[in-house]
Amino acid sequence: MTFKTLDNLTDIAGKRVLVRVDLNVPVKDGKVTDTTRIERVAPTILELSDKGAKVILLAHFGRPKGEAVAEMSLQQILPAVKDVLRKDVRFATDCIGDEAESAIAAMGDGDILLLENTRFHKGEEKNTEDFTAALAANGDIYVNDAFSAAHRAHASTEGLAHRLPAYAGRTMQAELEALEKGLGNPARPVVAIVGGAKVSTKIDLLMNLVKKVDALVIGGGMANTFLAARGTNVGKSLCEHDLAETARQIMIEAATATCAIVLPEDGVVAREFKADADNEVVAIDAIPADAMVLDVGPKTVEAVNTWISRAATLVWNGPLGAFEIAPFDKATVSAARHAAARTKEGRLVSVAGGGDTVAALNHAGVSDDFTYISTAGGAFLEWMEGKVLPGVDILHRQK
Repeated sequence: MTFKTLDNLTDIAGKRVLVRVDLNVPVKDGKVTDTTRIERVAPTILELSDKGAKVILLAHFGRPKGEAVAEMSLQQILPAVKDVLRKDVRFATDCIGDEAESAIAAMGDGDILLLENTRFHKGEEKNTEDFTAALAANGDIYVNDAFSAAHRAHASTEGLAHRLPAYAGRTMQAELEALEKGLGNPARPVVAIVGGAKVSTKIDLLMNLVKKVDALVIGGGMANTFLAARGTNVGKSLCEHDLAETARQIMIEAATATCAIVLPEDGVVAREFKADADNEVVAIDAIPADAMVLDVGPKTVEAVNTWISRAATLVWNGPLGAFEIAPFDKATVSAARHAAARTKEGRLVSVAGGGDTVAALNHAGVSDDFTYISTAGGAFLEWMEGKVLPGVDILHRQK
């Protein structure tokens, strides 16, 4: 895996550097409620600024579908960006044309400028030649620091790399290096934990993983589909019975690839889905007809932790149970803390990603202890599925 990084950028003082960042942050009542994504791109922005570059930020916000929508303006993000960077950041009311050109012309070395939402133009998502050319006219160098948008072949995520010298920012670099350790060229044995509600959203993921990992732990609601496909009665548990054949095919693929499929041996069941509902632990083949499995049981947790102990590399996407509601968070918390401890001991490379996964690891209090946690969402999932990410692929192909 080869790509150019900021280490390959020299003598950039006075150069106009277009930096694609992810500022698609949550906003409530006009204020940013979580600055994590801004914090992730801050090192790249500040490094370029400190080296005297004119740092021009490109980003999208929401889905305005090619129209200028006031409530999706990046101007509302500006105060949070300034707070995180602890620097003045200017704003231009368009990302191309006279407004952008004038704002860039007024920049001094080291200045930072945020351009308006790239998706206010239809040419962004369509990756048109005209729009890409208009963006490229504003810069001398292109830096992509938005892995989370790299699965889209848009003008600001892929098109610009065809027109300008292209480099990976520090967040992109860290993400790609972590993913390489996770599945690209991992230390073995490799164990993957995949959870969540439905098999239907992760068929491609599972089909790819069984060919690449030594053991695949399946938890959450999706485990019920595999259990049912195997002939187990799962009571009133969430289950996609119509995907039984798909589940069986995944198990056949796993057997062919000598990948162990780890399914629940026991489960925590309840009659209602609510906090502190009456519950009990039962063997997985003794689920009451009127109950639902909301977490895996202690025997399963022991088996999962044993696999984590054997692993040199762990890739995690999705919780083992309904972790949002106590006491159905126990399995996810236990496995997460065990993985974190092994990582801190230097015995495990642990890479995790996906919205529910990040929330679960935060809940377990171990987010800082994993090797890498991706906030990229769809891009992380597509990478796990083995798909080509256009914004990454073009960086690899840069001479």
